[in-house]
Amino acid sequence: MSGSTARLQAISAVTNFKASSPPLNFHELSSHDLFGANVFSMGEMQKRLPKQVFKSLKKTIETGAKLDPGIADVVATAMKEWAIEKGATHYAHVFYPLTGLTAEKHDSFLSPTSEGRAVAEFTGSQLVQGEPDASSFPSGGIRATFEARGYTAWDVTSPAYILENPNGTTLCIPTAFVSWTGEALDKKTPLLRSMKALNVQAQRILKLLGHREVAHVSATAGPEQEYFLIDRNFFFARPDLLNAARSLFGAKPPKGQEFEDQYFGAIPDRVLACMLDTERELFKLGIPVKTRHNEVAPAQYEIAPVFENANIAADHQQLIMLTLKKVAQKHGMECLRHEKPFAGVNGSGKHLNWSLGNSTQGNLLDPGETPHENMQFLIFCAAVIRAVHKHSGLLRAVVASANNDHRLGANEAPPAIISIFLGDQLADVFEQIKAGGAKSSKVKGTLTVGVDTLPVLPKDAGDRNRTSPFAFTGNRFEFRAVGSSQSLAGPLVALNTIVAESLDYIATELDKATGGDASKLNAAVQKLLQEIITKHGAVIFNGDNYSAAWHEEAEKRGLPNLKATVDALPVLATPEVAEVFEKYGVLSQRELQSRHDIYLEQYIKTVSTEAKLVVEIARTMIFPAAVRYQSELAVACTNLKTLGYTFDTDTLDTITRLVKDLQDGTTALEKSLAHHGGGLLDEAKHFSNTVLPAMLKVREAADTLEGYVSDDLWPLPTYQEMLFIK
Repeated sequence: MSGSTARLQAISAVTNFKASSPPLNFHELSSHDLFGANVFSMGEMQKRLPKQVFKSLKKTIETGAKLDPGIADVVATAMKEWAIEKGATHYAHVFYPLTGLTAEKHDSFLSPTSEGRAVAEFTGSQLVQGEPDASSFPSGGIRATFEARGYTAWDVTSPAYILENPNGTTLCIPTAFVSWTGEALDKKTPLLRSMKALNVQAQRILKLLGHREVAHVSATAGPEQEYFLIDRNFFFARPDLLNAARSLFGAKPPKGQEFEDQYFGAIPDRVLACMLDTERELFKLGIPVKTRHNEVAPAQYEIAPVFENANIAADHQQLIMLTLKKVAQKHGMECLRHEKPFAGVNGSGKHLNWSLGNSTQGNLLDPGETPHENMQFLIFCAAVIRAVHKHSGLLRAVVASANNDHRLGANEAPPAIISIFLGDQLADVFEQIKAGGAKSSKVKGTLTVGVDTLPVLPKDAGDRNRTSPFAFTGNRFEFRAVGSSQSLAGPLVALNTIVAESLDYIATELDKATGGDASKLNAAVQKLLQEIITKHGAVIFNGDNYSAAWHEEAEKRGLPNLKATVDALPVLATPEVAEVFEKYGVLSQRELQSRHDIYLEQYIKTVSTEAKLVVEIARTMIFPAAVRYQSELAVACTNLKTLGYTFDTDTLDTITRLVKDLQDGTTALEKSLAHHGGGLLDEAKHFSNTVLPAMLKVREAADTLEGYVSDDLWPLPTYQEMLFIK
């Protein structure tokens, strides 16, 4: 089958698509009963566990107290019985290796007996610890290939759940993943360590402020997940989407997003059916998804849950990504989570809304109605400002990837310069503090629309800024530079750790200044806040982050502009970053170095795969189609001349030149792949500075040819088809 025939058949299949799955029956269970139906929740544990066992487990979950190993057998038995009632035949330790993906090792509950029968068993030791092969996951040198032993460890703070399949169910147990030497091989372990560090330092601040009852302080997260949906027939007709998750060729369609008619537009029926199905599955897993809508680009959408404990939010985010992909396939579509699946069209991010709080003091980043009088808020906000300014390079590094390089700095994403947007009200308060003391806060107002039948609307004290990479949005900070396909864990680890360091600094300085005398606290806080905003206020910027003027201004302020992954990842190898992670026991020097090396390797592998795909598609699909059209055009030209007609050869000459450009570019790209550098960073720089530009030259010729070659010969589904045919 020719490429063009495959493309035309794909279009036909899409336009004739009929949903194969029956409509969902939401009357089977009420929304209340549906939510968390497949989760071994606190409520489920309370029903099934002895009172003292539940009390011990609850204390560990809610306060971070040490887990009592003696309760493991009792919990395992109750968990097994619950899972078997749900139809489970296997259990799986679910973990999050440094691939950024989710990994599972499934084991059966059944164990053979001497009588030739089998019994369902699940012991405390099986619950607490598993042993997957550590040599088969990236370790950055922590594990040699011949050293295979690694362990999964039960994370009691993240609830077990049931994974459904048409042919059965599996009990899934979230776990950490460490090497035989005890070093973290995963995303979860450093996250749990960073949350412990944050809690310790936040409690110091709260006790200094005179709070007698201080509950466990936890980071919270609420990620907004953007994604694309295209029909699977198009997906399979595009080797680049199939293997690289982004289109390496494709001319922009005549109509894109310039009419601004996609954002919050009516959701197509087929897409809405997929969304409803996805939400149902997520509700059963206890994931509190709240929002769905069309995004800016055609075929782009967003889903967002409400705030949760950061560790649980990271686990749930992995489940959201898996569920989106699985359910989309049931509806004949493919979910693309790549940061920039279509060049020239808005890409996707995962806006990470981050805050911290506890059950006794509430949200510690809530400014209240008069933030200038809210000492607690000002301290925690100042800690974030100091942390982001001191470690802006680290925040850039933890969102660095080959995929995100295509998005950061484009019109739909913040630039690579990390700055903070505070809004008019808080910026004014901190300016007053810098000048000697805050006396007032800009007040919220009301907005009269001018239509009597419409209500008077409460008006915030300041506007929002969608161009900022790190923006305060009412009672939290929104880290908008995170990529759509990335795990939340890396950015959360960085944020928790650097804020813990700032809180440590503030608590230590206040201790020194007051000597334990509470009467000196107010003056000490005012002085310290003034010092912090004077020293670190350069990171605050409320203007247009897209403007060229901001790049110049940021340079004057000394803010780093790490434009590409190869510029950003070396930050992980700096002494300053190693010091802060080691000080709070989040990552050792060896663990940090392993991540630096792994992420460079992943960058090289990603670009290498894409480059090989460009060569393959250019030679086996685009070149043959272009040559066929060139040949048809040449024959037509000759025939017309024979008949005595004058024929304009400009089009033929242009195609001939473009075909040569395509051939020359493909040859040059292939030669560039033969490079072998002296080290990972050198090799990564080669791919960034040489291979990627060579890929773009091939694409430029191919995309121009798309505008000339006869439509019935063009082999790849076009942007126009993929984005607009549902």
